[in-house]
Amino acid sequence: MSVGDCTPLEDTTRMAEKKESTIKRLISSGTVSSEETIRAYRTVPRELFLPDHLVRDAYVDSPLPIGEGQTISAIHMCLIYLELFQLAEGLKVLEVGAGSGYHAALVAEVVSPTGSPPSGHVFTIERKPTLVKFAQKNLERARYADRVTVILGDGTLGYPEEAPFDRIMVAAAAPYTPPTLLEQLKPEGLMLIPVGRHHFWQELLLVSKDKKGKVKKRKQMSVAFVPLIGKEGWNK
Repeated sequence: MSVGDCTPLEDTTRMAEKKESTIKRLISSGTVSSEETIRAYRTVPRELFLPDHLVRDAYVDSPLPIGEGQTISAIHMCLIYLELFQLAEGLKVLEVGAGSGYHAALVAEVVSPTGSPPSGHVFTIERKPTLVKFAQKNLERARYADRVTVILGDGTLGYPEEAPFDRIMVAAAAPYTPPTLLEQLKPEGLMLIPVGRHHFWQELLLVSKDKKGKVKKRKQMSVAFVPLIGKEGWNK
């Protein structure tokens, strides 16, 4: 029987097996260790955040195209963000670059877990109107629309209406750390942002702000993200 001849039940079973195989590999490699990260991954259905023709590739650990020249990040990169972010229930998070909405849903699952009273919230900004609609639709299907707000706008300028934020995650590569985003980060808050070249490669920075507002930046790893476009990012 070819893959194309599989029944829906067989497809679902294979997807579940691939999903579990991927997380077990990431755990054994030491990429992922947090129980909350693992639980969020197992809870959020990545297949609901992809174009229909890519659903069967949902648990392939690589970036996948979602239109408008953008991608959904590889699974390991999404989970690395969660591991580094030191998330906790009740936090308010800003994401720059909503994309498909998958990464925001993972974060929402940690800061406001399914089955618990609403606590934390994720605000995610996207500059492409078609992707705003795509992310909103996906989050509704996956039942995260009550915990994630999708905003159309320039993510380099943050979202002052809800600032300051406990965490800010940037899912695109910036030429420098946008000053406005730093202003919108709470004291004792954390930001993750790729900084470097317009295209490959960049350094993923973990930016922290202490009680007095002093900022510290620590390099985590080399990464490859699409460019961050905006007033305090790349022009094109």
